[in-house]
Amino acid sequence: MTFKTKESRLLLILGSFFVANAILSEFIGVKLFSVEETLGFKKFDINLLGVPHLSFVMSAGVLTWPIIFIMTDIINEYFGVKQVRFLSILTAILIAFAFLVVWGSMHLTAADFWVHQNINGEDLNMNNAFAGIFGQGMWIIVGSITAFIIGQMVDVLIFHKIKKITGERALWLRATGSTLVSQFIDSFVVIFIAFYINPQYHYSWQQVFAIGLVGYTYKFVVAILMTPILYIVHAIIDGYLGKDLAHKLIKMAGRG
Repeated sequence: MTFKTKESRLLLILGSFFVANAILSEFIGVKLFSVEETLGFKKFDINLLGVPHLSFVMSAGVLTWPIIFIMTDIINEYFGVKQVRFLSILTAILIAFAFLVVWGSMHLTAADFWVHQNINGEDLNMNNAFAGIFGQGMWIIVGSITAFIIGQMVDVLIFHKIKKITGERALWLRATGSTLVSQFIDSFVVIFIAFYINPQYHYSWQQVFAIGLVGYTYKFVVAILMTPILYIVHAIIDGYLGKDLAHKLIKMAGRG
């Protein structure tokens, strides 16, 4: 199969960025960082729902999630609900496959000379470091994949429903609106599965909601800030496709 037409090449590029960034998000997501301190501010001390000392501690996976938001909405805009659903399910399968490969690699016998290394003046056991970084718990993996699938399905559904009402107008409304709703659900699903159902942690409902609300606040702000970039990407794609072809694809995508 060759990708000779503009629309087929565009779908390949958008789909590749979508899949690559989703998988990247899962693997860099093991690192947690302080949003406030990264931006040069003092950490907040939030008391929410009786849960004290909360701050904006986020997974590094949020670095690539804005790209996934944009890819989801752009693919939905030009290629419709079915393509986004297909890519979302495919991506979930590929994420699970990637974790399976990593699990297998963790059980390989490490070479002696590789295990003990000096990194920046510190002696490290590289085998333990590898397992510590890539060996995410099963509950976290299940929670992450489940939240991804549910979030994507909700996103495409709301995007399409709003588009039925607005037509080709108000791209910001259907793109940002669908992202805000889907990420609200995503924020709680992953925490509920990974830390409430998981017997290892025993988080309370208050902790689930408090941590979820803090995380969602960050995602809410980022989704709003990404709106101008969505329009820039939209304009670039329109320029690449040409006005007539772009309009034709958007119209066909709107039919579902």
